[in-house]
Amino acid sequence: MLKGEEKVWYAAFKAKDTRFDGRFFIGVSSTGIYCRPVCRARLPKAENCTFYVSASAAEQAGYRPCLLCRPELAPGNAPVDAVSSLARRAAGLLEADYGSEQGIEKLADRLGCSSRHLRRAFAAEYSVSPVQYLQTCRLLLAKSLLTDTNLPVISVAMAAGFGSLRRFNALFKKQYGLAPTAMRKQVTGNSSHDTHVTLTLGYRPPYQWKQILDFLAGRVIAGVEKVVDDEYFRTVRLDAGDGQPVYGWIKVGHRPQKNALAVTVSATLLPVLSQVLDRVRHLFDLCCDPDAIVETLAVMNSIRPGLCVPGIRLPGCFDTFEMTVRAVLGQQITVKAAGTLATRLAQVYGTAVDTGIKGLTHVFPSPETLLSLQGQIADHLGLLGITRARANTILGLAKTLAEGEIDLRFCAEPQAELEKLMMIPGIGAWTAQYIAMRAIGWPDAFPHTDYGVKKALSSHVSAEILVLAESWRPWRSYATINLWNTL
Repeated sequence: MLKGEEKVWYAAFKAKDTRFDGRFFIGVSSTGIYCRPVCRARLPKAENCTFYVSASAAEQAGYRPCLLCRPELAPGNAPVDAVSSLARRAAGLLEADYGSEQGIEKLADRLGCSSRHLRRAFAAEYSVSPVQYLQTCRLLLAKSLLTDTNLPVISVAMAAGFGSLRRFNALFKKQYGLAPTAMRKQVTGNSSHDTHVTLTLGYRPPYQWKQILDFLAGRVIAGVEKVVDDEYFRTVRLDAGDGQPVYGWIKVGHRPQKNALAVTVSATLLPVLSQVLDRVRHLFDLCCDPDAIVETLAVMNSIRPGLCVPGIRLPGCFDTFEMTVRAVLGQQITVKAAGTLATRLAQVYGTAVDTGIKGLTHVFPSPETLLSLQGQIADHLGLLGITRARANTILGLAKTLAEGEIDLRFCAEPQAELEKLMMIPGIGAWTAQYIAMRAIGWPDAFPHTDYGVKKALSSHVSAEILVLAESWRPWRSYATINLWNTL
């Protein structure tokens, strides 16, 4: 019979969630082997599992390493680097920008390792090279564009990250056995416009669209984003890779009959299409497994019937700096007041854009924009109603993010990044946990001192809330959203 922390670990093991890889290991008494929590072998019974905080502890207990999931490759346990974690971070970077021509050497340098080691790590984790992985990502995006839009084939090739039409045609024919134009002829009913294209991104049902849209609607930064007619709109500025930013807009709607979201992207953003889609997936938590989460959080219904709602998603963010600034502005004031301050900041220091859509007028200022301001940051932001302490915290965030000292999207160790965050004056435990939820997408963050959490659990004191939340692990972030949704 599992108890306490073991129940948490078994739930994470059952979910096969990569975010828990390397944090514990499972000895299986029926086989005599030990595994990583991401092992794809048949799930053993709970009574046959013993949990260990390290691979060495499992081996000392007499277990042999699994030949399928290879515990020696788990983050923090490989002989040279956290091999598995390194490979997944590299894959994340490749998926976020198909058009990147930085090469394996520059990618390895960004991840702090040699290109040779990165190739070995990638092959161990995915059985392909980084180049092959990237080619598949590009081909699948191109296939989607050919199927769902009427973009010219040359535009499809460029949007999918291929350097030339000839290269695209050759690889597409080699992999799929037909030319791109032949696939286009087999598809009917696709559409696109000179100003935008629309693609779909799937999810695992159920999906509580209204709840996540209401959450975002309550926190919109006017001029940067809006929610209208059951759809989410926002402005976008991204780096196309040549040092020049591109500007545009997106619209996201729900297609429940397809278990998908419809993502409309302005044509100006086609050079950074893969970046846009990656950020939309993160914002709307499209990679979540709702069944695994509700299985654990159903216990919340003993507090109040219907407290745990199947299909709840963890709202992420589209722009990390924008979200972290919004979190700082929201300290000890209402959500509405924080939105007012963020709107002023965007209107004064953001960049004006012509989207052709009413209410979308600015992109949020970048870290570099605020760092370029002359004089004291408080003298500038104070005019907007932002206190000196908050202004200095925002400046600290801008510096650490601009210089790459903190990684909030592809971090290997969320706790390590949170500790770095809390070294910035003005960022405490609540802000760090909130950022972990939305920027990092960490599923087990828990801002237990949050006013909304305490209000939703008003019959419990803080110490009781922490004890109560132990049964919600490793999905306390989702539990927090359930609590907020009751207010």
